[in-house]
Amino acid sequence: MLSRKGIIPEEYVLTRLAEDVPDHARYRARERRARFVGKNGACNVAHKNIREQGRFLQDVFTTLVDLKWPHTLLIFTMSFLCSWLLFGMVWWLIAFAHGDLDHSTRLQRDPAEGAAGAAFVPCVTSIHSFTSAFLFSIEVQVTIGFGGRMVTEECPAAILVLIVQNIVGLVINAIMLGCIFMKTSQAHRRAETLIFSKHAVIALREGRLCFMLRVGDLRKSMIISATIRMQVVKKTASLEGEVVPLNQIDIQMENPVGGNSIFLVSPLIIYHVIDKNSPLYDISPMNLHHHEDLEIIVILEGVVETTGITTQARTSYLADEILWGQRFVPIVAEEDGRYSVDYSKFGNTVKVPTPSCTARQLEEDRSIMDTMPLSPKGTVRKRSVKLKPKFTISEEPS
Repeated sequence: MLSRKGIIPEEYVLTRLAEDVPDHARYRARERRARFVGKNGACNVAHKNIREQGRFLQDVFTTLVDLKWPHTLLIFTMSFLCSWLLFGMVWWLIAFAHGDLDHSTRLQRDPAEGAAGAAFVPCVTSIHSFTSAFLFSIEVQVTIGFGGRMVTEECPAAILVLIVQNIVGLVINAIMLGCIFMKTSQAHRRAETLIFSKHAVIALREGRLCFMLRVGDLRKSMIISATIRMQVVKKTASLEGEVVPLNQIDIQMENPVGGNSIFLVSPLIIYHVIDKNSPLYDISPMNLHHHEDLEIIVILEGVVETTGITTQARTSYLADEILWGQRFVPIVAEEDGRYSVDYSKFGNTVKVPTPSCTARQLEEDRSIMDTMPLSPKGTVRKRSVKLKPKFTISEEPS
């Protein structure tokens, strides 16, 4: 009842109680083909036994971008802390080797020696311990400059360390900030608003069986030079006996624009004509079950209008996710001088008369079409508008 009122989507409503399901069906394990590409576009591939792990370190920047956010933030924090500690130790060793720590200790014990030791010039002023050296390292690399500590011209080595730390700090800032920027502006973030229909359908279009799906973009900013392509992934065997577990076969696609380019302003129905060159030529309704070794991958690519970054959205359809004899309902209507899209009906389908045979059988025996009832044509309801008169005519009193 809630799903009919639109409160809860139908896919989240249980269609049958557990008590109504037979025991043998309830405890039977459902065997289903493993996906090559998930519905969200993630590739279901695990890479194992990679021996040359050093190749990832040759491209450190890409490795950092590919890491998960907790690991990236940990490396971001540790890179600064380690550099501050390392140069803090260097500043402490310079002060220790020059005798700055001993002189500062004597002044703290006997202030009367200040006049006698006035001629002593330290390498870095106001460094008394490792803590003060660590604080000076932070001030140098972050260019805070509180004014209490500074490098003097007494030690050339201290000036060289100052230059090296500034260069190292700039390099760390450039790498880590660039890494975080690339992670926040990755192309797959834009792909989250590129949606595909949950199911694909096979129905007649212009007297031919067609595989159809719907694609849409939720954002107003367009995808420039958008292209879409489809592949069939299935297990095949060659004439020589070679078994290819994941054979990728490209299938020709047709759309209203022509070719593989699409103008994705409103949702489009992308279709593929099942002919003799199609890998779906021998597919019938009896093959559309979860045991069938069939997966159709859909890839949508384009350039984001606002950022200029190339993005890619992917999805896949298994055999039991392809509905035979159905088509998508219209969701675009003209209202108030503009076209309106109702995304609540994005994946809705309706049953239409479709022969329960393969495309090969339909092509060899066209008489099957004569026995099929024609689907009624959709009627367009015109809204009646009552026009109110702009003036009224009344009789003058005699």
